[in-house]
Amino acid sequence: MAAWFFSSLTIAACLGIILYIFFKGAGQINAEFIFTSPNPTLNQDMSGGISTPIIGTILLTLIGIAIAFPWALSTAIYLSEYGGPQLIFQVFRMAIDVLAGVPTIVLAIFGLAVFSLPQFGFLSSMVQGVAGVHRAFGRSFLVAGITMAIMILPFVIRICEEAIKAVPNMYRESAMAMGASKWQSITTVILPAARNGIITGVILGMGRIIGDTAIVWLTLGGTIRMTGLQPWWQPAHWLSTLQNTGSTLTSYVYFASPAGEGNMPDKAFGAALVLVVMIIAINVFTDILGRSGQRIKGN
Repeated sequence: MAAWFFSSLTIAACLGIILYIFFKGAGQINAEFIFTSPNPTLNQDMSGGISTPIIGTILLTLIGIAIAFPWALSTAIYLSEYGGPQLIFQVFRMAIDVLAGVPTIVLAIFGLAVFSLPQFGFLSSMVQGVAGVHRAFGRSFLVAGITMAIMILPFVIRICEEAIKAVPNMYRESAMAMGASKWQSITTVILPAARNGIITGVILGMGRIIGDTAIVWLTLGGTIRMTGLQPWWQPAHWLSTLQNTGSTLTSYVYFASPAGEGNMPDKAFGAALVLVVMIIAINVFTDILGRSGQRIKGN
């Protein structure tokens, strides 16, 4: 009875938040709001839309997952298939656990401090016009993407590792019996069999990037529009866009809300609704993928 009550309470709280955001933000959702760029103004009627925060969210997510996935998958393969000396194995485990417990604000400060070093100026830009200062700006899509990759790394490692471990041992034994090497059995048998679980880890990692604010605000910057060479969407200006600041839906919500620098709560609720819909869509897709994987294993 108690389990049913608290489960229902959790569901009710979740639905309450979603419905509240829906009723507060649904009135803002239209083509103009989705496809126009935001304007830095305190006049809500002239504040534009959220096109660049949406693009920034997608761009940052792709950069973060592109950096984290090969790193996480390689680590998961080592932990699940190779292991190694017990001491080194335990050190790796402890490092992953510690990294998973580090608050995102600490990672954001770490990213800002490290990528402000002049050696990393190619990831953003060098500070100019300040006498005696030789430092990188330390805020850009590239800097934020690398920091995001570090944030989701332990999360994706764990999911990929569990997916690989879930592959039955007879798959490995059959591959070895047919003369395949260890690496051949991993690449041709084990990873394809664990594909659905690995994809689930990638999708959930993307969801964590989409929902983060601290790393975005400190390492991507507080601008609500794309900076760098304009127009930012031309192929010749893509590198400049990646090396400069921008915004995501989370930073736009903060900026537009009374808690941030703006006073546009209706716009903030509209952007929050779009953000919630994106996260719900990712979780629904993950659930569908997991169910399809279970059906395949059952067959």
